[in-house]
Amino acid sequence: MGYVEGFVVAVPAANKEVYRRHAAAAAPLFKEFGVTRHVEAWGDDVPDGKLTDFKGAVKAEPGEVIVFSWFEYPDRATRDAANEKIMSDPRMRELADEMPFDARRMIYGGFASLVDAGGAERGGYVDGSLLPVPDGKKEAFGAWAAKVAAVFCEHGAVRVVDAWGDAVPDGEVTDFKGAVKATEEEKVVFGWVEWPSKAVRDTAWPAVMGDPRIHPEEELFDGRRMIYGGFTPILDV
Repeated sequence: MGYVEGFVVAVPAANKEVYRRHAAAAAPLFKEFGVTRHVEAWGDDVPDGKLTDFKGAVKAEPGEVIVFSWFEYPDRATRDAANEKIMSDPRMRELADEMPFDARRMIYGGFASLVDAGGAERGGYVDGSLLPVPDGKKEAFGAWAAKVAAVFCEHGAVRVVDAWGDAVPDGEVTDFKGAVKATEEEKVVFGWVEWPSKAVRDTAWPAVMGDPRIHPEEELFDGRRMIYGGFTPILDV
């Protein structure tokens, strides 16, 4: 995998099936534009945080559920070309007029693959995360993240991805940088862990947290501003 377009959206709980159908209707167009995989994952275990959390990232209102979503592309050039088509294709404009959520609060951005561990098996449950990492610690973070990915895989994860902020725009209402209160010297890392099921994930987490390899030898990011949560895929094409 070479490039990721990541999204976080707040969707009214009552619109779950409407949202899934809307995403499914758009999926063939995204594939035509170059997307190799499109995942929409519905919030299931999304905790409140003291400083940051997924709900605050998109200013979720009462009755709304967080959706963690991503597109995979072979490279940034394909992604950039796809975005031009998405913005100009009349079929996409028609779908945009029927969005079952407040698009003004959607956060999105482009991320370059840093770690991609595991096989081709698709997961039945997703742990999604956002991290603010200093620019100067990219290499050290990548080496540590690769070790952590190996631990997750040993405990049952089928895939672990961490992608480095590359084309992450500022937003008028919400954006990825604001989500984790990133400074000018930090980049946002968009990551996820795919599990066969929530049961496997719940069993694995205590063992993962008890493994000394997940603890970095130096401080690589401000964990207080890390955002995380569990999600159930409702579309994976």
